[in-house]
Amino acid sequence: MIEVIGVTKKYGGKPVVDDLSFTIRPGIVTGFLGPNGSGKTTTMRMILGLTQPDSGTVLVDGIPFAEHRNPMGALGALIDTKQGHPGRSAFRHLQAVAATAGIGTSRVREVLETVGLTDVADRRIGGFSLGMTQRLGVATALLADPSSLILDEPINGLDPDGILWMRNLVRTLAAEGRAVLLSSHLMSEMALTAHHAVVIGQGRLIADAAVSSLIHRSTATSQVVSVRTPQDEELGRLVHTAGGRMSHEPDGSHRVDGLALEDLSELIASHGIRLHEFTPLRASLEEAYTELVADSVTFRGRDVSALHPDTPDPARQMPSMK
Repeated sequence: MIEVIGVTKKYGGKPVVDDLSFTIRPGIVTGFLGPNGSGKTTTMRMILGLTQPDSGTVLVDGIPFAEHRNPMGALGALIDTKQGHPGRSAFRHLQAVAATAGIGTSRVREVLETVGLTDVADRRIGGFSLGMTQRLGVATALLADPSSLILDEPINGLDPDGILWMRNLVRTLAAEGRAVLLSSHLMSEMALTAHHAVVIGQGRLIADAAVSSLIHRSTATSQVVSVRTPQDEELGRLVHTAGGRMSHEPDGSHRVDGLALEDLSELIASHGIRLHEFTPLRASLEEAYTELVADSVTFRGRDVSALHPDTPDPARQMPSMK
């Protein structure tokens, strides 16, 4: 278990991490989410003892990571894609790391097989692709069979088969009783992998909840529904009058939002609108996350749609309601 308790870290007098507290519990995958500059990397470095907090405490299985007699057995981590000397083979690299913790060669071979690098174990790691380097980093983190894991962007450079493998591996490691902290900017993959999520922004905690709960919160006050009807103009007027929005989708359907599902159903039924489709749409983790961090984004790019005013806007393609 990993506990971050009231941790603050400042650089140049400015807090990068500000009174942050959360717990990574065994048996589940916890996603660690936040915009660029939110303090995620600094927090992970403090958990590993690579950066010291100005105040607060970080514990791994009840004690600071640096005080563990077998630190590699307490916490394994992948936070840097650079893995050892480029002229050393994958096997020799892992063997050298294992030797520092009294781990035998048989375990080196076992983790190489786990991450799928057995056939290239004698190849110099300087010639590895990014995906192969990521696999080697995971192998290094698993060497001492740690009780907790930190994985920072572990699917970078992996092909689709590798991404599926990583997803299954991470969930299996958690199912075996480990506490797993998974940091990534890929919301679609996080939604498939993580059970829980810790979201931070500008160094502060924004949310600490189950992934399903975060998604549900984003649709708590209104529902989004996909509808198909031959009476689209009439339905559009009704929705607009009721305070909702209706937009035309490229596939010919219409997206209705801003109204509770029950209110929309009653509106349609009471006016005898014929429907060919009525499908409530579930919000994505990406949409929920975007709502949560809207006020915490430090680096925001320019809206390129403003550069091309002639580009059709799907939200404005509703038929005229004359």
